[in-house]
Amino acid sequence: MPAIKAKQLEIITAAGEILSESGFSGLTTKNLAARIGFSESALYRHFKNKETIVITMLTYLSEDMEYRFEACLMAEGPPEQQLKKLINNQFDFFKKNPHFLIAIFSDGLLEETPGINKAINDIMAVMKKYLIRIIKRGQDSGDFTSNLSVLEIVHMIMGSMRLHTLQWRMSGYAFDIKGKGNKLMGSLISLIKT
Repeated sequence: MPAIKAKQLEIITAAGEILSESGFSGLTTKNLAARIGFSESALYRHFKNKETIVITMLTYLSEDMEYRFEACLMAEGPPEQQLKKLINNQFDFFKKNPHFLIAIFSDGLLEETPGINKAINDIMAVMKKYLIRIIKRGQDSGDFTSNLSVLEIVHMIMGSMRLHTLQWRMSGYAFDIKGKGNKLMGSLISLIKT
Protein backbone atom coordinates (compact mmCIF):
# COMPACT_ATOMS: atom_id res chain seq x y z
CA MET A 1 0.00 0.00 0.00
CA PRO A 2 1.15 3.57 -0.59
CA ALA A 3 3.10 5.10 2.28
CA ILE A 4 1.19 8.11 3.54
CA LYS A 5 0.46 9.45 7.02
CA ALA A 6 -3.10 9.28 8.37
CA LYS A 7 -3.43 13.09 8.54
CA GLN A 8 -2.15 13.44 4.99
CA LEU A 9 -4.71 10.86 3.80
CA GLU A 10 -7.43 12.80 5.61
CA ILE A 11 -6.31 16.00 3.88
CA ILE A 12 -6.09 14.52 0.36
CA THR A 13 -9.45 12.80 0.80
CA ALA A 14 -11.05 16.12 1.75
CA ALA A 15 -9.22 17.76 -1.17
CA GLY A 16 -10.70 15.16 -3.53
CA GLU A 17 -14.17 15.89 -2.17
CA ILE A 18 -13.75 19.64 -2.69
CA LEU A 19 -12.29 19.17 -6.17
CA SER A 20 -15.26 16.95 -7.10
CA GLU A 21 -17.73 19.53 -5.81
CA SER A 22 -16.09 22.81 -6.80
CA GLY A 23 -13.15 22.14 -9.14
CA PHE A 24 -9.60 23.39 -8.73
CA SER A 25 -10.66 26.99 -8.03
CA GLY A 26 -12.80 25.79 -5.11
CA LEU A 27 -9.87 24.05 -3.49
CA THR A 28 -8.49 26.74 -1.22
CA THR A 29 -6.60 26.23 2.01
CA LYS A 30 -9.44 28.04 3.77
CA ASN A 31 -12.08 25.64 2.36
CA LEU A 32 -9.88 22.63 3.01
CA ALA A 33 -9.10 23.66 6.59
CA ALA A 34 -12.80 24.24 7.28
CA ARG A 35 -13.71 20.83 5.80
CA ILE A 36 -11.38 18.92 8.11
CA GLY A 37 -11.45 21.19 11.14
CA PHE A 38 -7.84 22.32 10.90
CA SER A 39 -6.37 25.77 10.97
CA GLU A 40 -4.83 26.87 7.69
CA SER A 41 -1.44 26.98 9.36
CA ALA A 42 -1.85 23.33 10.41
CA LEU A 43 -2.25 22.36 6.74
CA TYR A 44 1.15 23.85 5.99
CA ARG A 45 2.75 21.50 8.50
CA HIS A 46 1.76 18.65 6.19
CA PHE A 47 1.91 20.27 2.74
CA LYS A 48 3.79 23.19 1.25
CA ASN A 49 0.88 24.46 -0.90
CA LYS A 50 -2.28 23.53 -2.81
CA GLU A 51 -0.30 22.05 -5.71
CA THR A 52 1.57 19.73 -3.34
CA ILE A 53 -1.75 18.53 -1.90
CA VAL A 54 -3.11 17.72 -5.37
CA ILE A 55 0.12 16.04 -6.51
CA THR A 56 0.19 13.96 -3.30
CA MET A 57 -3.42 12.92 -3.91
CA LEU A 58 -2.68 11.91 -7.51
CA THR A 59 0.53 10.10 -6.49
CA TYR A 60 -1.37 8.26 -3.78
CA LEU A 61 -3.96 7.13 -6.33
CA SER A 62 -1.26 6.03 -8.77
CA GLU A 63 0.57 4.00 -6.11
CA ASP A 64 -2.70 2.51 -4.85
CA MET A 65 -3.62 1.44 -8.40
CA GLU A 66 -0.18 -0.11 -8.85
CA TYR A 67 -0.60 -2.11 -5.64
CA ARG A 68 -4.17 -3.24 -6.45
CA PHE A 69 -3.45 -4.09 -10.10
CA GLU A 70 -0.29 -6.05 -9.28
CA ALA A 71 -2.40 -8.16 -6.90
CA CYS A 72 -4.90 -8.79 -9.72
CA LEU A 73 -2.15 -10.04 -12.01
CA MET A 74 -0.58 -12.20 -9.31
CA ALA A 75 -3.81 -14.19 -9.08
CA GLU A 76 -3.81 -17.34 -11.17
CA GLY A 77 -6.20 -17.57 -14.05
CA PRO A 78 -6.61 -16.91 -17.75
CA PRO A 79 -6.14 -13.39 -19.17
CA GLU A 80 -9.90 -12.86 -19.47
CA GLN A 81 -10.37 -13.55 -15.77
CA GLN A 82 -7.48 -11.23 -14.84
CA LEU A 83 -8.89 -8.47 -17.06
CA LYS A 84 -12.31 -8.77 -15.45
CA LYS A 85 -10.73 -8.75 -12.00
CA LEU A 86 -8.68 -5.62 -12.75
CA ILE A 87 -11.66 -3.73 -14.20
CA ASN A 88 -13.93 -4.79 -11.34
CA ASN A 89 -11.25 -3.71 -8.88
CA GLN A 90 -11.15 -0.22 -10.38
CA PHE A 91 -14.95 0.16 -10.39
CA ASP A 92 -15.05 -1.11 -6.80
CA PHE A 93 -12.43 1.46 -5.76
CA PHE A 94 -14.41 4.35 -7.26
CA LYS A 95 -17.68 3.05 -5.80
CA LYS A 96 -16.06 3.31 -2.36
CA ASN A 97 -14.16 6.54 -3.17
CA PRO A 98 -16.19 8.63 -5.65
CA HIS A 99 -14.36 11.79 -4.51
CA PHE A 100 -11.22 10.49 -6.24
CA LEU A 101 -12.89 10.43 -9.67
CA ILE A 102 -11.40 13.88 -10.15
CA ALA A 103 -8.15 12.10 -11.00
CA ILE A 104 -9.80 10.34 -13.92
CA PHE A 105 -11.55 13.39 -15.32
CA SER A 106 -8.96 15.97 -14.32
CA ASP A 107 -11.61 18.69 -14.26
CA GLY A 108 -9.70 21.90 -13.88
CA LEU A 109 -6.51 20.03 -13.01
CA LEU A 110 -4.98 19.39 -16.40
CA GLU A 111 -2.55 22.11 -17.38
CA GLU A 112 -2.66 23.74 -13.93
CA THR A 113 1.03 22.98 -13.41
CA PRO A 114 3.63 20.68 -14.97
CA GLY A 115 3.78 18.70 -11.69
CA ILE A 116 0.02 18.05 -11.74
CA ASN A 117 0.14 17.10 -15.43
CA LYS A 118 2.91 14.59 -14.72
CA ALA A 119 0.96 13.07 -11.82
CA ILE A 120 -2.16 12.69 -14.04
CA ASN A 121 -0.04 11.08 -16.77
CA ASP A 122 1.42 8.70 -14.18
CA ILE A 123 -2.08 7.48 -13.27
CA MET A 124 -2.92 6.82 -16.91
CA ALA A 125 0.43 5.08 -17.40
CA VAL A 126 -0.26 2.65 -14.54
CA MET A 127 -3.63 1.66 -16.01
CA LYS A 128 -2.12 1.33 -19.48
CA LYS A 129 0.84 -0.74 -18.24
CA TYR A 130 -1.33 -3.38 -16.59
CA LEU A 131 -3.83 -3.55 -19.42
CA ILE A 132 -0.97 -4.01 -21.92
CA ARG A 133 0.38 -6.92 -19.87
CA ILE A 134 -3.00 -8.66 -19.74
CA ILE A 135 -3.93 -8.05 -23.39
CA LYS A 136 -0.50 -9.13 -24.65
CA ARG A 137 -0.69 -12.29 -22.58
CA GLY A 138 -4.18 -12.94 -23.96
CA GLN A 139 -3.02 -12.45 -27.54
CA ASP A 140 0.02 -14.68 -27.00
CA SER A 141 -2.20 -17.46 -25.61
CA GLY A 142 -4.74 -17.05 -28.41
CA ASP A 143 -7.51 -15.98 -26.02
CA PHE A 144 -7.75 -12.45 -27.45
CA THR A 145 -7.82 -11.41 -31.07
CA SER A 146 -4.65 -10.35 -32.82
CA ASN A 147 -6.63 -8.48 -35.48
CA LEU A 148 -6.25 -5.38 -33.32
CA SER A 149 -3.02 -4.14 -31.79
CA VAL A 150 -2.53 -4.34 -28.05
CA LEU A 151 -2.68 -0.54 -27.81
CA GLU A 152 -5.92 -0.35 -29.83
CA ILE A 153 -7.59 -2.76 -27.39
CA VAL A 154 -6.16 -0.93 -24.38
CA HIS A 155 -7.50 2.40 -25.66
CA MET A 156 -10.94 0.86 -26.23
CA ILE A 157 -11.01 -0.46 -22.67
CA MET A 158 -9.71 2.74 -21.07
CA GLY A 159 -12.10 4.89 -23.12
CA SER A 160 -15.07 2.69 -22.22
CA MET A 161 -14.18 2.76 -18.53
CA ARG A 162 -13.77 6.53 -18.59
CA LEU A 163 -17.12 7.06 -20.33
CA HIS A 164 -18.85 4.70 -17.92
CA THR A 165 -17.48 6.47 -14.84
CA LEU A 166 -18.34 9.86 -16.37
CA GLN A 167 -21.96 8.75 -16.87
CA TRP A 168 -22.04 7.48 -13.29
CA ARG A 169 -20.71 10.78 -11.98
CA MET A 170 -23.10 12.86 -14.11
CA SER A 171 -26.05 10.75 -12.90
CA GLY A 172 -25.18 11.76 -9.34
CA TYR A 173 -23.91 8.22 -8.69
CA ALA A 174 -27.45 6.97 -9.30
CA PHE A 175 -26.65 3.52 -10.68
CA ASP A 176 -24.49 0.57 -9.67
CA ILE A 177 -21.13 1.38 -11.26
CA LYS A 178 -19.84 -2.15 -10.69
CA GLY A 179 -22.87 -4.06 -11.94
CA LYS A 180 -23.41 -1.95 -15.03
CA GLY A 181 -19.65 -1.61 -15.60
CA ASN A 182 -19.06 -5.34 -15.46
CA LYS A 183 -21.84 -5.88 -18.00
CA LEU A 184 -20.29 -3.27 -20.30
CA MET A 185 -16.83 -4.76 -19.94
CA GLY A 186 -18.22 -8.25 -20.50
CA SER A 187 -19.55 -7.06 -23.85
CA LEU A 188 -16.21 -5.46 -24.68
CA ILE A 189 -14.31 -8.60 -23.73
CA SER A 190 -16.59 -10.68 -25.95
CA LEU A 191 -15.54 -8.45 -28.85
CA ILE A 192 -11.82 -9.05 -28.30
CA LYS A 193 -12.06 -12.78 -27.58
CA THR A 194 -11.12 -15.19 -30.36
